[in-house]
Parts: sequence; C-alpha cells; structure tokens
Amino acid sequence: MAVAPPRPKGPALNALRAVEAAARLGSFAAAAEELSVTPGAISQHVKAVEAWSGVPLFRRRAQGVDLTEAGARVAPVLGAAFDGLGEATRMIREMKPRATLTIAALPSVAQLWLSPRLAAIRAAMPGVKLSITALETAPNLRRDLFDLSLFPRDPAECPGGLVLAEDEIFPVAAPVVEARVRAAGGIGAETLLIDESWSADWPDWSNAAGVTLPDLSDAPRFSLYSLAVAEAEAGAGVLMGHGFLLEAQLSAGTLVPLSSRRHPTGRALVLDRPARAKGDLARLIGLLSRVTRPGGAG
Repeated sequence: MAVAPPRPKGPALNALRAVEAAARLGSFAAAAEELSVTPGAISQHVKAVEAWSGVPLFRRRAQGVDLTEAGARVAPVLGAAFDGLGEATRMIREMKPRATLTIAALPSVAQLWLSPRLAAIRAAMPGVKLSITALETAPNLRRDLFDLSLFPRDPAECPGGLVLAEDEIFPVAAPVVEARVRAAGGIGAETLLIDESWSADWPDWSNAAGVTLPDLSDAPRFSLYSLAVAEAEAGAGVLMGHGFLLEAQLSAGTLVPLSSRRHPTGRALVLDRPARAKGDLARLIGLLSRVTRPGGAG
C-alpha cells in the first residue's frame, strides 16, 4: 500500500501577499488599503508568517513599520513573485480577445478630463467598450487587472508612463466673482473653496505667488473636485484650478483665471500602461495620447 505522508505546509498565499504589500509600502495601513482589508487583518497575516518562520520580518513603530534584516532580504523576492503572478494572470486573460477595455482613473480625471473625450474615442474604436473605475490611488498594473490608469502623479514614480499634461494650479472663479475680485483688488473678501484631496493647493500657490490668504479653517471643503468645480461655476467662491482638468470650463468661460501666475505642482497627468500592449489596447493608448481637447481628436 502506497504511503502518502503529509507534506510540509507554508504560509497562506494571502498572508505572504500581506507581508509583501506591507514591506513595499512601509505601512500596515497602506497595505490594508491596497488589498481592501483592515490593518488588523494585515497585522494578523504578518504575525502568522513570522510565527511560522520564527523570524521577525518587521519592527513596529508608532508611525509605521521598518523591515528587519530578514524582512529586507525576502521583500524583493516576494515582490518579484507577485509581479510574476500578476503578469501570468494578465497573459492568461489576454489570450482571448476582449471587447471591453478597463481604465482606472482618479474621480476628477474620470469626470472632467476623460469623460469629454469618450465620444471621440468611441467613434475611433467602434465595437470596443470601455469600463471606467474611479479610484483614489493609482493601481499597480503589474498586479491589478486594469488595462490602463490615468492619475496625476510624479512622473518619476511611473517611468514607463506617458505624460499627457503638466499639472499647474491657479485660482479660478465664475465671471461674476471675477468682477468682484477685480473691483476689490484681491480675493481677501471671497469664499475660498477647498478640495480635500488637494488641500495643500491654496498654501502652495499663495507661497509661490506671494499672496496672503484669509483664514481657511471655515472654508467649504469638498471630497469630489467636480463638486467644487460646479460650486465655483455657480458663483459660490474661488477655487484653486488644475489647468488640465478645467479645459472645457475655461474655454466656455464658465470659469475664468484670476491670476496669470500658474504654479507647477511637480505632478503630471500620467497614462500608465502595461509593458506590452497590442491590438485594441495599443490603439486606445495612441488615442488617449492624441485626444488632447475635450470632444476632439487632437
């Protein structure tokens, strides 16, 4: 009779994934956000791997975690392994032609930059469907099954990406508000609108422009930039505009710049794409890099 002794078991794949994410991001909280679990779950996964190995992989700190020497040795191997798993998954998915391509984008980019260009893209690619997901952070295309991503980011963080527009900020307002600002000689008496995602915009611009701002503690705040834009168009106050997001509003005159000084943030709208793209995906990348005006083809 054949003997089938039990084989030694390693840690669960999800536990190793948690270790890799925490090591790469330097934070259990950031790893939890990326993997859509709680920080407590990440902590338990890490403890399980450390208990199995008998080796501590992280040093816990109040502001995050550091890798131990053992953790630093294993982290790049785990990273390469999960990158390879993601690449294999993508390869399997792409073996069958797909009629739907997926794009991940920051909500403001999806609503204000991408949406006005969709008609031109559909006209150029009949039969191809686009699925768009709004995310607060850029996905890792080596792992997540998105075809492309569109996010304002430091281009150095995405060396394989295409820079579509530089991110420059300047105050904007509806024409009626602009007239009041011009008459008053400044924005001091106006309500300043703040987008939560870019709450540092006003201080950054004022420091660069040498303009003293009123107290911002009671300023209206918005979790969606598109809502802040709509309020600015309605005359509710002055918004710090991101030029590449407000092309349509500035062209139509529903918002006007209050200053000729445009402050570069150091970010850019970056189109991230897989290392290899062919067929409809390559065509979509080409279109997104050329469709520079809302509703136009370049």
